[in-house]
Amino acid sequence: MTNAQTKLTAGNAEATVDAEHGCRLSSLRVGGTELLRQGPKYGAFPMVPWCGRIENGRFRNGAETHQMPVNHPPHAIHGTGRDTAWRVSRAEDAFAAFTYDLADPWPYPGRVTQLAELAEDSLTLTMGVEAATDSFPAQAGWHPWFLRNLGTGGDVELGFAAAWQEERGEDHLPTGRRIDPKPGPWDDCFGMPDGVRVTLTWPGALELTVTSRAEWVVVYDEQDEAVCVEPQSGPPNGLNTLPRLVTPIDPLEISTTWTWRVLA
Repeated sequence: MTNAQTKLTAGNAEATVDAEHGCRLSSLRVGGTELLRQGPKYGAFPMVPWCGRIENGRFRNGAETHQMPVNHPPHAIHGTGRDTAWRVSRAEDAFAAFTYDLADPWPYPGRVTQLAELAEDSLTLTMGVEAATDSFPAQAGWHPWFLRNLGTGGDVELGFAAAWQEERGEDHLPTGRRIDPKPGPWDDCFGMPDGVRVTLTWPGALELTVTSRAEWVVVYDEQDEAVCVEPQSGPPNGLNTLPRLVTPIDPLEISTTWTWRVLA
Protein backbone atom coordinates (compact mmCIF):
# COMPACT_ATOMS: atom_id res chain seq x y z
CA MET A 1 0.00 0.00 0.00
CA THR A 2 1.07 3.62 -0.42
CA ASN A 3 0.43 6.56 1.80
CA ALA A 4 2.04 9.89 1.04
CA GLN A 5 2.21 11.03 4.65
CA THR A 6 2.77 8.71 7.60
CA LYS A 7 2.69 10.52 10.93
CA LEU A 8 4.30 9.14 14.09
CA THR A 9 3.70 10.57 17.56
CA ALA A 10 5.28 9.96 20.96
CA GLY A 11 4.76 12.40 23.83
CA ASN A 12 5.21 15.88 22.39
CA ALA A 13 7.32 14.62 19.47
CA GLU A 14 5.89 14.25 15.96
CA ALA A 15 7.57 12.84 12.85
CA THR A 16 6.14 12.69 9.35
CA VAL A 17 7.48 10.40 6.60
CA ASP A 18 6.62 11.08 2.97
CA ALA A 19 6.82 7.60 1.40
CA GLU A 20 5.85 8.67 -2.11
CA HIS A 21 8.63 11.24 -2.34
CA GLY A 22 11.75 9.29 -1.46
CA CYS A 23 10.62 8.10 1.98
CA ARG A 24 12.01 11.33 3.36
CA LEU A 25 11.31 12.56 6.85
CA SER A 26 9.41 15.68 5.85
CA SER A 27 8.93 16.96 9.40
CA LEU A 28 10.26 16.43 12.91
CA ARG A 29 8.66 18.51 15.62
CA VAL A 30 9.50 18.60 19.31
CA GLY A 31 7.06 20.54 21.48
CA GLY A 32 5.63 22.08 18.31
CA THR A 33 9.02 23.34 17.08
CA GLU A 34 10.07 22.18 13.63
CA LEU A 35 13.69 20.94 13.47
CA LEU A 36 14.01 20.26 9.72
CA ARG A 37 14.17 22.58 6.75
CA GLN A 38 10.93 22.35 4.82
CA GLY A 39 10.54 21.75 1.09
CA PRO A 40 10.48 18.88 -1.42
CA LYS A 41 14.29 18.58 -1.54
CA TYR A 42 14.86 18.84 2.18
CA GLY A 43 13.64 17.25 5.40
CA ALA A 44 15.82 14.16 5.89
CA PHE A 45 16.11 11.72 3.03
CA PRO A 46 17.69 8.26 2.78
CA MET A 47 20.79 8.01 0.62
CA VAL A 48 20.74 4.60 -1.04
CA PRO A 49 22.16 2.59 -2.81
CA TRP A 50 25.05 5.04 -2.53
CA CYS A 51 25.95 8.11 -0.47
CA GLY A 52 27.38 11.38 -1.68
CA ARG A 53 29.07 11.54 -5.07
CA ILE A 54 30.12 8.80 -7.48
CA GLU A 55 32.98 10.03 -9.66
CA ASN A 56 31.57 10.86 -13.10
CA GLY A 57 28.58 8.68 -12.21
CA ARG A 58 30.50 5.44 -12.89
CA PHE A 59 31.28 2.50 -10.66
CA ARG A 60 32.68 -0.97 -11.22
CA ASN A 61 31.54 -4.34 -9.96
CA GLY A 62 34.18 -6.84 -10.94
CA ALA A 63 34.75 -6.53 -14.67
CA GLU A 64 31.53 -4.58 -15.29
CA THR A 65 31.32 -0.80 -15.36
CA HIS A 66 27.97 0.89 -14.72
CA GLN A 67 26.87 4.45 -15.49
CA MET A 68 24.47 6.23 -13.17
CA PRO A 69 22.60 9.41 -14.17
CA VAL A 70 24.81 12.47 -13.72
CA ASN A 71 22.41 14.49 -11.57
CA HIS A 72 25.09 16.76 -10.04
CA PRO A 73 27.55 17.31 -12.91
CA PRO A 74 30.04 15.87 -13.38
CA HIS A 75 29.01 13.33 -10.73
CA ALA A 76 26.04 11.24 -9.62
CA ILE A 77 24.96 12.12 -6.10
CA HIS A 78 22.97 10.69 -3.15
CA GLY A 79 21.52 7.54 -4.72
CA THR A 80 18.18 6.80 -6.35
CA GLY A 81 16.04 6.11 -3.28
CA ARG A 82 15.23 9.77 -2.70
CA ASP A 83 13.60 9.97 -6.15
CA THR A 84 11.53 6.81 -5.71
CA ALA A 85 8.06 6.11 -4.37
CA TRP A 86 8.32 3.68 -1.44
CA ARG A 87 5.61 1.42 -0.03
CA VAL A 88 4.26 1.63 3.49
CA SER A 89 4.38 -1.94 4.75
CA ARG A 90 3.49 -1.22 8.36
CA ALA A 91 2.31 1.85 10.25
CA GLU A 92 1.57 2.23 13.96
CA ASP A 93 1.40 5.18 16.34
CA ALA A 94 5.16 5.49 16.81
CA PHE A 95 6.60 2.98 14.33
CA ALA A 96 6.50 2.51 10.57
CA ALA A 97 8.23 0.34 7.96
CA PHE A 98 8.78 1.17 4.30
CA THR A 99 10.22 -0.70 1.31
CA TYR A 100 11.09 -0.25 -2.33
CA ASP A 101 12.58 -2.55 -4.94
CA LEU A 102 15.80 -1.51 -6.62
CA ALA A 103 15.21 -0.87 -10.32
CA ASP A 104 16.53 1.03 -13.34
CA PRO A 105 18.83 2.95 -13.45
CA TRP A 106 20.36 0.78 -10.69
CA PRO A 107 21.53 -2.37 -12.51
CA TYR A 108 20.99 -4.98 -9.78
CA PRO A 109 17.72 -6.30 -8.32
CA GLY A 110 17.20 -6.03 -4.60
CA ARG A 111 15.09 -4.49 -1.90
CA VAL A 112 15.59 -1.55 0.44
CA THR A 113 13.80 -1.29 3.80
CA GLN A 114 13.58 1.71 6.10
CA LEU A 115 12.20 1.60 9.64
CA ALA A 116 11.29 4.66 11.70
CA GLU A 117 10.71 4.42 15.44
CA LEU A 118 9.82 7.50 17.46
CA ALA A 119 10.11 7.90 21.23
CA GLU A 120 9.45 10.91 23.45
CA ASP A 121 13.11 11.91 23.32
CA SER A 122 14.51 10.14 20.25
CA LEU A 123 14.04 8.97 16.70
CA THR A 124 15.72 5.81 15.38
CA LEU A 125 16.01 5.18 11.65
CA THR A 126 17.19 1.83 10.31
CA MET A 127 17.88 0.92 6.72
CA GLY A 128 18.66 -2.39 5.04
CA VAL A 129 19.75 -3.24 1.49
CA GLU A 130 19.19 -6.82 0.26
CA ALA A 131 20.45 -8.42 -2.94
CA ALA A 132 17.94 -10.53 -4.83
CA THR A 133 20.41 -12.47 -6.99
CA ASP A 134 23.78 -11.00 -7.97
CA SER A 135 26.04 -9.36 -5.43
CA PHE A 136 26.71 -5.64 -5.78
CA PRO A 137 28.49 -2.79 -3.96
CA ALA A 138 26.19 -0.45 -2.07
CA GLN A 139 26.03 2.24 0.58
CA ALA A 140 23.27 3.65 2.75
CA GLY A 141 22.88 6.66 4.99
CA TRP A 142 20.76 9.74 5.72
CA HIS A 143 20.90 13.36 4.66
CA PRO A 144 19.02 15.48 7.22
CA TRP A 145 18.67 19.21 6.76
CA PHE A 146 18.50 20.59 10.30
CA LEU A 147 17.37 24.20 10.57
CA ARG A 148 20.23 26.51 11.42
CA ASN A 149 17.93 28.61 13.58
CA LEU A 150 14.74 27.43 15.27
CA GLY A 151 13.44 30.96 15.66
CA THR A 152 13.81 30.84 19.45
CA GLY A 153 17.42 31.88 19.96
CA GLY A 154 20.87 31.69 18.40
CA ASP A 155 22.14 29.63 15.48
CA VAL A 156 22.94 25.96 15.96
CA GLU A 157 26.39 24.97 17.21
CA LEU A 158 28.02 21.74 16.05
CA GLY A 159 30.18 19.61 18.33
CA PHE A 160 32.10 16.49 17.34
CA ALA A 161 35.51 14.85 17.60
CA ALA A 162 36.65 12.99 14.49
CA ALA A 163 39.68 10.75 14.15
CA TRP A 164 40.35 12.17 10.71
CA GLN A 165 38.96 14.19 7.84
CA GLU A 166 38.95 12.93 4.28
CA GLU A 167 40.96 15.41 2.25
CA ARG A 168 38.63 16.87 -0.37
CA GLY A 169 39.87 17.53 -3.87
CA GLU A 170 38.77 20.28 -6.22
CA ASP A 171 36.28 17.80 -7.69
CA HIS A 172 34.64 17.49 -4.22
CA LEU A 173 35.73 13.86 -3.96
CA PRO A 174 38.04 12.44 -1.29
CA THR A 175 41.62 12.29 -2.54
CA GLY A 176 42.38 9.18 -0.49
CA ARG A 177 44.47 11.09 2.05
CA ARG A 178 43.35 11.34 5.66
CA ILE A 179 44.17 14.63 7.35
CA ASP A 180 43.63 16.19 10.75
CA PRO A 181 40.15 17.70 11.04
CA LYS A 182 40.01 21.33 9.93
CA PRO A 183 37.64 24.05 11.11
CA GLY A 184 34.52 24.74 9.07
CA PRO A 185 32.66 25.67 7.03
CA TRP A 186 32.45 22.09 5.81
CA ASP A 187 31.28 19.96 2.96
CA ASP A 188 33.47 17.16 4.19
CA CYS A 189 33.58 13.54 5.29
CA PHE A 190 34.95 12.60 8.69
CA GLY A 191 36.00 9.26 10.09
CA MET A 192 34.74 8.11 13.49
CA PRO A 193 35.92 4.51 13.96
CA ASP A 194 34.15 4.21 17.31
CA GLY A 195 30.84 5.30 15.78
CA VAL A 196 29.33 8.58 14.68
CA ARG A 197 28.50 11.09 17.40
CA VAL A 198 27.68 14.70 16.54
CA THR A 199 25.84 17.13 18.82
CA LEU A 200 23.75 20.02 17.53
CA THR A 201 22.95 22.67 20.13
CA TRP A 202 20.46 25.46 19.57
CA PRO A 203 21.35 27.74 22.52
CA GLY A 204 18.57 28.04 25.05
CA ALA A 205 16.29 25.79 23.00
CA LEU A 206 17.34 22.23 22.24
CA GLU A 207 20.26 19.83 22.13
CA LEU A 208 20.15 16.95 19.64
CA THR A 209 22.79 14.23 19.30
CA VAL A 210 23.16 12.17 16.13
CA THR A 211 24.69 8.74 16.80
CA SER A 212 25.31 5.69 14.64
CA ARG A 213 27.47 2.60 14.70
CA ALA A 214 28.58 3.63 11.22
CA GLU A 215 32.10 5.04 11.01
CA TRP A 216 31.54 7.85 8.52
CA VAL A 217 29.73 11.16 8.65
CA VAL A 218 29.51 14.04 6.20
CA VAL A 219 29.01 17.49 7.70
CA TYR A 220 27.69 20.23 5.43
CA ASP A 221 27.11 23.73 6.76
CA GLU A 222 27.73 26.01 3.78
CA GLN A 223 24.11 27.20 3.45
CA ASP A 224 22.45 29.88 5.55
CA GLU A 225 19.20 28.03 6.16
CA ALA A 226 20.33 24.63 7.42
CA VAL A 227 23.16 22.31 8.42
CA CYS A 228 23.50 18.64 7.49
CA VAL A 229 24.93 15.81 9.59
CA GLU A 230 24.92 12.67 7.44
CA PRO A 231 25.81 9.28 8.98
CA GLN A 232 26.63 6.82 6.23
CA SER A 233 28.12 3.39 5.70
CA GLY A 234 31.12 4.59 3.68
CA PRO A 235 32.81 7.70 2.30
CA PRO A 236 31.79 9.61 -0.83
CA ASN A 237 32.76 7.70 -3.98
CA GLY A 238 32.98 4.63 -1.78
CA LEU A 239 31.46 2.35 -4.43
CA ASN A 240 34.80 2.79 -6.19
CA THR A 241 37.24 3.27 -3.34
CA LEU A 242 35.86 1.20 -0.46
CA PRO A 243 33.19 -1.11 -1.88
CA ARG A 244 30.98 -3.02 0.54
CA LEU A 245 29.44 -5.97 -1.28
CA VAL A 246 25.81 -6.83 -0.59
CA THR A 247 25.10 -10.50 -1.24
CA PRO A 248 21.93 -12.59 -1.02
CA ILE A 249 23.08 -13.87 2.38
CA ASP A 250 24.77 -10.70 3.67
CA PRO A 251 22.58 -7.57 3.52
CA LEU A 252 23.83 -4.08 4.33
CA GLU A 253 22.31 -2.70 7.51
CA ILE A 254 22.74 0.72 9.11
CA SER A 255 20.91 2.71 11.77
CA THR A 256 21.04 6.13 13.36
CA THR A 257 19.45 7.53 16.50
CA TRP A 258 18.74 11.19 17.13
CA THR A 259 18.31 11.93 20.83
CA TRP A 260 17.22 15.32 22.10
CA ARG A 261 16.65 17.26 25.28
CA VAL A 262 14.95 20.61 25.70
CA LEU A 263 17.18 23.34 27.13
CA ALA A 264 14.60 26.07 27.65
